[in-house]
Amino acid sequence: MKILVTGSTSGIGQQLALDYLKAGHTVYCCGRKEEPLAELHKAYPEQARILCFDVADYSACKTHLQGLAELDIVILNAGTCEYVDAQKLDAALFKRVFDINVGGVVNCLEFLVPQMATNGNLALMGSSSSFLPLPRAEAYGAPKAAIAYLASTLSISLRAQQIHVSYIAPGFVDTPLTKRNDFPMPMQVSTEFAARKIRLGISNNKRVIHFPRLFTGFLKLLAALPMGIQSRLIARATLRRP
Repeated sequence: MKILVTGSTSGIGQQLALDYLKAGHTVYCCGRKEEPLAELHKAYPEQARILCFDVADYSACKTHLQGLAELDIVILNAGTCEYVDAQKLDAALFKRVFDINVGGVVNCLEFLVPQMATNGNLALMGSSSSFLPLPRAEAYGAPKAAIAYLASTLSISLRAQQIHVSYIAPGFVDTPLTKRNDFPMPMQVSTEFAARKIRLGISNNKRVIHFPRLFTGFLKLLAALPMGIQSRLIARATLRRP
C-alpha cells in the first residue's frame, strides 16, 4: 500500500511511519525536521518517501503534496499543544495552535483527498479532550473538537468516493509533546500501543478510534451527563484550589 503520515518526525506519527515501513509498505513520511526524516530514509531507502515541509504553510503543502501516487491511507497526525490561563487569554497562542491543528489539516486535505484511492482510508488525529471541556485546554481542545466535526462531516461527504474516514481520539500517550505537561496523566500509554490501536482501527474502518478504552470510555460517559453535573465534576477534579 501507499501511505502518507504527517508529523512523522516524532511521537505517534514516527511510530506509525516505522510500523508501516516495517510491514513493507511505501510511506510518504512528512515533517518539519530533516534529521529524523533522513533517518527513516536511511533505514528504509526503498520504501520511505521523504517530504520535509510545514503543514501550516499552504504553499509548501501545494508544492510537496500535489501529484503524488494514488494513496491508500492518509493519516493527518501533525499537531501541537499549548495550555492557557483563561483569565489572561493569549490570542497569538490560540492562532499558533489553530494554524497547525486545524489549518494544517485543511491545507493537506485540499491536495490529498483528490489523490486517494477508492476504498482508501483517511484518518484525522484528534484527542479525547474533544469529548468534554477541560480547564487550561481551551486552545488545544477547541481545534480538536473542530477536527472531530470535520471528520464526521467528511465521513458523509466522501462516502460517494468510498473513502473511509476515522477520527483518532487518544488519551495520554508518552511523546515529546506530553513530556512537557506539568500535571498527572492517568493511564498513559506508549507510542507503540497507540500506533497499534490506530493501525487496527484504520484496517477495520473504525469511525472513531479511541484508547485506552477504560480512560476514554470514562470521558465519554462524563460527556453524556447533563452539562451542570459534568462541569461540577470536572471542576472538582481538575481546578487548582488556593
